[in-house]
Amino acid sequence: MTAARLAFLASPVADAQAALAVLAGAHGNVEPAGADIIVALGGDGFMLQTLHRYGGLGRPVYGMKLGTVGFLMNQYRPDGLHERIAAAEPAALHPLAMHARTASGHEFDSVAYNDVSLLRQTHQTAHLRIDLNGQTRIDELICDGVLVASPAGSTAYNYSVYGPILPLGSGTLALTPIAVYRPRRWRGAILKADTEFRFRVLDADKRPVSVTADSHEVRDVVEVVIREIRDRSVTLLFDPEHNLEERILSEQFVV
Repeated sequence: MTAARLAFLASPVADAQAALAVLAGAHGNVEPAGADIIVALGGDGFMLQTLHRYGGLGRPVYGMKLGTVGFLMNQYRPDGLHERIAAAEPAALHPLAMHARTASGHEFDSVAYNDVSLLRQTHQTAHLRIDLNGQTRIDELICDGVLVASPAGSTAYNYSVYGPILPLGSGTLALTPIAVYRPRRWRGAILKADTEFRFRVLDADKRPVSVTADSHEVRDVVEVVIREIRDRSVTLLFDPEHNLEERILSEQFVV
């Protein structure tokens, strides 16, 4: 059986670059467009960069942790790589589409695999209206911000602001406020993945707001629309003993 053609990509950190030299020397290194599998060496931030840059190729991505955070990565071990990849379990991730309109009338589109977050730009709280599927659910949310997280991203920023962890394949998204002031009792919601989220910034001149889709930031927004892209996905590969579904489950029982 012919071995899979591998494209190795590495973050700029020294450990990742050293691993790149070792693995490329042992297995060869083809361009991502000509590969069967893309191997990303780094942390979660580098994995997200890889997905944004090469997700459209439709190649599965196998990550190995050589960075600070590695929730989306496998452990780094240089030996037996082809065997590990052959035994890996796939996890399909659907990205979020973000459409933003700014106070100057410019419009921006981006995608996010983890989350889309709206945040206040100044010392004053943001005032936001939230519509879900065309129906206003919160007339005025006073807060530092709010985010929409995918299941894969629910253990990242969403979790740090006390949002829920979502199982893979649950068909849900998390809507989580950040330092909410009013409505004081509102702690967010878990919604179906086909929900359309529309955020309108109230008093935008006095209380400016930015939006970030993974690492792409747009400032001075007045309206943001978010929805999951159901007809587009990327496939991550995980070692069976520590796959992504198990990691998400394990995070819910950390004491």
